[in-house]
Amino acid sequence: MQKQNETPASTEISFLNCIDLSNPDTQQSVSLLKQACLDCGFFYVTNHGISQEFMEEVFSQSRKFFELPSSEKMKVLRNEKHRGYTPVLDELLDPDNQIHGDYKEGYYVGVEVPEDDPEAHKPFYGPNVWPEDGILPGWRQTMEKFHQQALGVARAVARIIALALDLEADFFDKPEMLGHPIAVMRLLHYAGQISDPSKGLYGAGAHSDYGLITLLATDDVYGLQICKDKDAQPQVWEFVAPLKGAFIVNLGDMLERWSNCIFKSTLHRVLGNGQERYSIAYFVEPSHECLVECLPTCKSEKKPPKFPPIKCGTYLSQRYKDTHANLNVYNKSSKLSLPEQHFKSTSLSDNCHQSSQIQ
Repeated sequence: MQKQNETPASTEISFLNCIDLSNPDTQQSVSLLKQACLDCGFFYVTNHGISQEFMEEVFSQSRKFFELPSSEKMKVLRNEKHRGYTPVLDELLDPDNQIHGDYKEGYYVGVEVPEDDPEAHKPFYGPNVWPEDGILPGWRQTMEKFHQQALGVARAVARIIALALDLEADFFDKPEMLGHPIAVMRLLHYAGQISDPSKGLYGAGAHSDYGLITLLATDDVYGLQICKDKDAQPQVWEFVAPLKGAFIVNLGDMLERWSNCIFKSTLHRVLGNGQERYSIAYFVEPSHECLVECLPTCKSEKKPPKFPPIKCGTYLSQRYKDTHANLNVYNKSSKLSLPEQHFKSTSLSDNCHQSSQIQ
């Protein structure tokens, strides 16, 4: 394993622009967002319409799930559609610098598509996996409501992004884009391990997100770090401060492709400091059939497209495959412990845990 060259553990805090979705001055919001996208690809979104009371209820319900015995959580193990529970070490985001997977557990919730729907055969579509109502009463309803409300926030942010790229405000509202999106919510729990980058131990390894944008809601525990210049030697990492009631929003690799690298996705990671930490990530991507190709406002004779066109569904499927453990490692007949299973899958699978960056 080759360790990355970086500065010692830093306590520097990155100051991010704040986009107020209730601000009637659209041009001011566009200006602030554009500056943030050109600077670091991260910004806060406030006054987004989801009440603080409901946000706290979602976090409370998330805790209730992760406090269940492991045997109960494994009953709703992640399936091939990426719905359900992901155990600790299931995901390996930075194979060059991690000795094994992330010290976090999670739970995926996607767009609910009935099993008999013709669309249900597509990756990331289909019915969700839910804990039994008798174990967590009302849990499903809370998560479905949050999923729907967060999608509304994402669409509002996407309209400002469109204006910042000199497109029509409703560019991303088209049916093939966010009209029928692949929107995946992921509850996350970091149990309180202490990370040590010098030893390859991370809450979440360094990575950039795959899709269009990500909304992140967090508790008040620090952990998220960003690296504004991934090519710098040494890399410089800064913490992003939690902001009560706000979403932390970051751009994904798909938007970097779309914008011809005018807007860039940014490396980020999570370092554990011994405190338990909860967060909720909401990943927003266009529909499966959406062709991601250079936007007309982002190319010229002097700046031709840097990436070939690619369908969103194809792109996302490969990215998830590259970073998640093969589900066979959870075979109940296996005598290996989970970490041993994970090591075995990374050493035997040619396609599992390769670099997460697909150009």
